[in-house]
Amino acid sequence: MKFWNDDAHPEQDAVPDDVSDLVFAMRCKCLPVDHAYLLATSLTEAIPWIAREPGLAVHSIHVAGSQNGWERPDHGTDSYLMVPRRTKLVLRVPRHRIAELLSDLPGTHLRLGDETLTVGEGKLKPLCKETTLFARYVALAPGTDLEDESAFLEAAAQALGNRGIRLRKALCGKTHPIATPQGPLPTRSLLVAGLTLEESIRLQQQGLGRQPLLGCGIFIPHKGIDAIKPAEG
Repeated sequence: MKFWNDDAHPEQDAVPDDVSDLVFAMRCKCLPVDHAYLLATSLTEAIPWIAREPGLAVHSIHVAGSQNGWERPDHGTDSYLMVPRRTKLVLRVPRHRIAELLSDLPGTHLRLGDETLTVGEGKLKPLCKETTLFARYVALAPGTDLEDESAFLEAAAQALGNRGIRLRKALCGKTHPIATPQGPLPTRSLLVAGLTLEESIRLQQQGLGRQPLLGCGIFIPHKGIDAIKPAEG
């Protein structure tokens, strides 16, 4: 005898596919730690419409902080990461552009300074249902004081509120300037918790702040707010 009680409304918990991540295999020996501008520029040279597509974002390529005694170099364009074979190139993409990118991006050779990144086959990855999310880089409105933790959180709360997302729990982390030809773009990491499922999906779909092609404002799942250290400058 079995007792099997399925949710009567599973569609209520389904993640909408308006926006999804595309995860591409990639081959690259090493790349600058601060590679966001190089990556965005190379991608838009290869596929120009990327620069004009609202809602498209490019995840920075992340490599673990330490592995087998190797320590992650300081953030900068002159420091380099050794890239493991399993590292992926990830783009957050509106639904109507997914098929085009899955077809056109594989086989592309992207120049990142003196290094070349070759894009492999891609696959679709839906957004997550987690209600604790983390962004490694957030660039808020020009003039926001990112060095002042309270000012940064207040500005983030206001920006989220404008999108119908209530900031209940949040921690900000390290500041990282992203190199651009116009000068360094100030960013800071941000963790938000206590979101509703609807708020989580909206935040993943829309991001926060500006410069999504430089990897800013892209939220990914995090295992929990207790694992984040207090803010560091």
